[in-house]
Amino acid sequence: MNNNTMKSKKSKEKSLRVVELFAGVGGFRLGLCGTKERPLTGYDIVWSNQWEPATKKQHASDVYIARFGSAGHSNHDIAKVNTRDIPNHDILVGGFPCQDYSVARVLSQAKGLQGKKGVLWWEIHRILKEKKAKRPYYIMLENVDRLLKSPAGQRGRDFAIMLATLSDLGYAVEWRIINAADYGMPQRRRRIFILGYHKNSPIYKTFIKEKPSSNWLLSNGAATKAFPIHNDQQKLDLPFKLIGDAAELTAKFNKNGSPKSPFQNAGIMIERNVLTFNVKANHNKPPKTLGDILLHEKNIPSHYFVTKSELPKWRYLKGAKKEKRGQGSGHIFYYAEGPMIFPDPLHKPSRTIVTGEGGSTPSRFKHVVRTTSGHLRRLTPIELERLCMFPDNHTALSGISDQRRAFFMGNALVVGVVEKLGRSLLAMHRQA
Repeated sequence: MNNNTMKSKKSKEKSLRVVELFAGVGGFRLGLCGTKERPLTGYDIVWSNQWEPATKKQHASDVYIARFGSAGHSNHDIAKVNTRDIPNHDILVGGFPCQDYSVARVLSQAKGLQGKKGVLWWEIHRILKEKKAKRPYYIMLENVDRLLKSPAGQRGRDFAIMLATLSDLGYAVEWRIINAADYGMPQRRRRIFILGYHKNSPIYKTFIKEKPSSNWLLSNGAATKAFPIHNDQQKLDLPFKLIGDAAELTAKFNKNGSPKSPFQNAGIMIERNVLTFNVKANHNKPPKTLGDILLHEKNIPSHYFVTKSELPKWRYLKGAKKEKRGQGSGHIFYYAEGPMIFPDPLHKPSRTIVTGEGGSTPSRFKHVVRTTSGHLRRLTPIELERLCMFPDNHTALSGISDQRRAFFMGNALVVGVVEKLGRSLLAMHRQA
């Protein structure tokens, strides 16, 4: 083994330096680095940022600092952070906010996404662009699955813009919609994970050989190695190319075209060439269930139990209904929705946690379970943390209410998904 080979091997064995954007309460960090009790090696968080606009109290950042320390942590508006103040890093990760959506519009340089939080996509782009001398080898991003079909008038346009601009920065991209429950985790939470490989990275040299090829999606890619799929494709769509800059894509992509997005639940993009198709999870082990994570009834505070007076309201909200409603114009319409299982079944993974999970007010979307003694109750913060695979009481901090803790988990990702993707990416990096 010559000196250059030895140096290359040692370089790949070093921990990958990570910048975590939109860090929340640290889901990516837990997935990549673990906890003090169960540390994971191979990744080192060198800088993180968490800033919640329109609120004075920065509770998520407070939790992050309490659990991981303040070193390298930024609690400032990312739009006001100079890229020079962000250390060079090997991988950029983050679950960029999606409350407002990434709708592109033409500005002087065709740059910008509308929406107070949708605009944050361009902060990721800005950092990658301005790190021109040392762009991170890899990116790992998470978002809601509807990203693939936004907006309604031009299905897939927003994702097309993201892919095209990443390609222009030198990245090949792999994406996959992953439902955590399909792989044995306790919550049915579908999210898109986007993996980017810069042309200077070890993995890119392997990826570029695909040109693009279904082999990467079916067997060779980081997502499939972490989350196997059934190789039962009957027909693969032909690759297509993303044409034009952000302004042109904004104006023309799928304009007056198909009511469906061209992007399926898995895909790759190399040099703006896209190959995408639907895949199915291949996992045979029984999943962890909602019943598996519940605390013993004796440990549940009394205010989590549904009272007899509240029960009719809960049943109404969870039930089927067709309501007559009117608009200011005098137009009358009927709002209909089907029934929900009530209480939530304990022998299956839970439904997706939403940000409004907390609080005692009856709601269609909050979880309610039946205890062994026959009583109905809501879920506690610890149980919500377990459904997202966080450590017990990770979000417990003086001055932070149980309702706020529930909100954190509604915004969080499932830590186990990041852990499996992180292990897969690290192994491929070291083997490349």
